Amino acid sequence: MVALSSPYLFRKRGVYYFSRRVPKDLMDHYDRTKIVFSLRTKSTKAAKVKAASLASQLEEDWLTIRWRSKDTPLRRFLKDQAAEARVSSSAPLITEAGTIYLKAKAATRPITFSSAVDRAIKNLTDLTGDKPIDTYTRLDVNLFRDACFERGLSKGSVTRMFGTLRAVINFTTRELDMDNISSFAGIYLGDHGEASDAKRPTIPIDVIRNVQTECHNLNDQGRWLIALISDTGMRLSEAIGLVNSDVILDHDHPHIALKLHPWRRLKNKSSERLVPLTGKALWAAQQAIQSSTTDFLFPRYCDEEECKSNSASAALNKWLRKRVNT
Repeated sequence: MVALSSPYLFRKRGVYYFSRRVPKDLMDHYDRTKIVFSLRTKSTKAAKVKAASLASQLEEDWLTIRWRSKDTPLRRFLKDQAAEARVSSSAPLITEAGTIYLKAKAATRPITFSSAVDRAIKNLTDLTGDKPIDTYTRLDVNLFRDACFERGLSKGSVTRMFGTLRAVINFTTRELDMDNISSFAGIYLGDHGEASDAKRPTIPIDVIRNVQTECHNLNDQGRWLIALISDTGMRLSEAIGLVNSDVILDHDHPHIALKLHPWRRLKNKSSERLVPLTGKALWAAQQAIQSSTTDFLFPRYCDEEECKSNSASAALNKWLRKRVNT
């Protein structure tokens, strides 16, 4: 732990933290004597700016407690914060809105849908607190946006997270016949993360051929997946969710009849299609069919309960990263 000359800052394992002791006359309103939390940045300049801003907001917050006339994002450290917020609002908390949304939507969606909703709400509440959905201010939302970029998230990731939060709030307001809430609408994201969102360069054909050769030599389930995708252009989740009956080999033109399954959704209706099997994709499909001991083409990554696209992606990308340097 490293102390800094800048007030209210210290550094731990390279990451800056904000720290400030609660005044004695306000102790009864807090469940701790000191407010400490990570600023999620290793940048000295960004930490100093954020700490100064938070210190100023905290002063306002203490004035709020004393005069009960103003709210700030730092109110999340107060005891019974949710109960206090309900005094001025009968709207559901953002966590309750998430429950309403998932109860109506999640049953027909993959597990990643619920995970995205839970993740977005947790990220918001960790920073600004779990508050009634109509009490989030533009200051809360902008602080959340800035924190996301400070963590290194791309513009695309932040855009999706805001889209998820808007969907939760808009659905809840319609279900409960509430007025529209605009706090999360039209958030300016600027040029943050543009470089990360740039179009990926095309992988040279000789690199693809080298990877396919290694897949042929290793000849295991993970490599069959890579080879299948390399000569079909299928999405990883599409390939992982295949069953043996989807693969038509005894045909003049071997192909995959790609269709919806309970364990794996497709992106949209047009994703249902016939996918020709040629080159290494045909070899991979044949190997997978011959080796599978279940109805699933890739039983390591998929069964009746779950399509493990994320774990497969992490493992295969780790292997590919050493071979694809573009």
